[in-house]
Parts: sequence; C-alpha cells; structure tokens
Amino acid sequence: MNFPEPFYRWRPHPWHGLPVGCEPPELVNAFIELTPFDLVKYEVHKPTGFLRVDRPQRTSSTPPTLYGFIPRTYCGKRAGALSGLEGDGDPLDICVISERPIDRSEIIVETRVVGGLRMIDGGLADDKIVAVLRNDAIWGEASDIDQVPTALIERLQHYFETYKLRPGEHCGEGEVNVREVYDREHAMKVIQASIEDYDEQYGGE
Repeated sequence: MNFPEPFYRWRPHPWHGLPVGCEPPELVNAFIELTPFDLVKYEVHKPTGFLRVDRPQRTSSTPPTLYGFIPRTYCGKRAGALSGLEGDGDPLDICVISERPIDRSEIIVETRVVGGLRMIDGGLADDKIVAVLRNDAIWGEASDIDQVPTALIERLQHYFETYKLRPGEHCGEGEVNVREVYDREHAMKVIQASIEDYDEQYGGE
C-alpha cells in the first residue's frame, strides 16, 4: 500500500522520538502532560514514554496553563550553568498559554517562546519556559513575556512554589522557589543550551 506522506508506523517516544520543533529555539513543540483541569499530576514514564500517575495534587491549586516538556531537550551542564547550578537531568519544562480551554493531555502543540521562569528545585536548575500556542487567536502574536498579563505569570510562580506542599506546610528555605522571570531572549538561550545538552547526552539526529 502506498501512503501519501511519511508517517510513524509505531508511536514514537515523546521525549526522544518527536522533533524539538520547526524553528527552535523560537518555535518549539510541547508534549503536554498536564492541563488546567488536572487534580492529579501526571508525567511521562521515561523508559516507556507513556503517562503515569506521579501523585494526586496535594493542594486545591491546578496548573494555570498547559504544562509539559520540549522533546529532545535535557537540562544538563549547559542549561544549569545559566543559573549557576547543575541541571535537574530532565527534559526542559514548558508552560503553554492558550485562549481556548484545552482539556486533553498527551498531545503535541506548536508554540512560540515568549519567556521563562528561573526555578530552583532541591538546589538544581529546573527552568520553566513560557510559550503561547502558535496559532492561537488571542495569544498567537505575542512575542515576549511583557505581552502576557502579570497576573498570569504570578499564578504560574505561585503554582510552582506551592505545588509540592502538603496542606498546612509552608515554603521553607531551600525548597522550590522561582528566582526570576526572564524574557524571550534568555528563554531561547536556555532552550538552545538544553538542546546541546541533549545531543551530548543522547546523540543528535
């Protein structure tokens, strides 16, 4: 049987088998693990590529945006060095803003990078890239973090600084904290560094 265009005969691993994007580090793909409707934290099981339950959310907060990672990225020495720390050894996380509510995970979305959050988790660099859905009717033309409402960025900061807390606990020194909100230019440096870290760790194309 002849097919009209190339296709994957088997499902690719979302971290290692999907392309990083059409024009990285500005236009990148995001594999979505969580939606703003999830009260359970899911994450990709690295050996198989399937989503697994990490933990029920311990508080009533939910992710303010779509949340996942950029394929073929790795937070290693180059990405970590931009924060003066070691990288956390995971794919680079990404938060994706869209006007229409999207309630499905395990999807690929094309995004435009606008900025990021310099987050430290357990003494390791754990940056969160902020992007917009590339063809979004409202946000699709945004090109930098200052074009995103401050209230939404504050929600992202609050979510990440509290999403590992148990009810009744308080943020302590050395716990998860967001040190800085940065712009598109720095976000692209983080992405490029994590692509290079991935190529060193796992091999390029």
